[in-house]
Amino acid sequence: MGKRIISQARGRGSLTYRTRKKAFRISVSYPSTEGIGRVEKLINVSCYKAPVAKIRIDGKVFYNIAAEGIYEGQEVSVGKKADIIPGNITQLANIPIGTEIFSIETVPGDGPKLVRASGLNARITKKSLKAVYVLLPSKKEKIFSPNARATVGVTAASGRHEKPLLKAGKKYHMAKAIGGRIYPRTSAVKMNVVDHPFGSGRGKRIKSKIAKRNAPPGRKVGLLRPRRTGKRK
Repeated sequence: MGKRIISQARGRGSLTYRTRKKAFRISVSYPSTEGIGRVEKLINVSCYKAPVAKIRIDGKVFYNIAAEGIYEGQEVSVGKKADIIPGNITQLANIPIGTEIFSIETVPGDGPKLVRASGLNARITKKSLKAVYVLLPSKKEKIFSPNARATVGVTAASGRHEKPLLKAGKKYHMAKAIGGRIYPRTSAVKMNVVDHPFGSGRGKRIKSKIAKRNAPPGRKVGLLRPRRTGKRK
């Protein structure tokens, strides 16, 4: 009797492939008010790849990705009049060209969405009355609204990858803490035929990786509606 392959089991939504609520006990956001806040605590949250700063402003608490160099007890300015200092939050229109930023809003008011992983930063390249051009870490330039907000500086924990894991068990528990991931991942061509459509065969005779659009869940694996295939030149 055949087994349920991973794509089917994930779609069914069992506890094995469901993200743990505990990993997302804290969500980052920007406050609706302006003023001066204070960093109360720096927290490690498993779903984020950088430490999170707990900031209190006007009696309310919000969480933001920590900037490189900030500390507990530091004052953080939020709003149009904020100085261009690491950790402060202000609109893109108020940030000079060439400034390093992170935690950028895609739409004004929707909260930090882009450039949130540890050690990353974007840079403002040019500005106009209706648009701000930002060079993202992927080396792609994206246009934002001048009213969209961002945090000044570089995301903290830039040396996260410098310390080796040493044991596979530590990587396993790190992946398990976030949930919804499979570690270690087995190559499909190395599986048995009952476990995956790419399985069986003597050696690695890889079958077509482009799945048919009307294929059922057990067969819809590989490349799904690819725009292009082959090695990019």
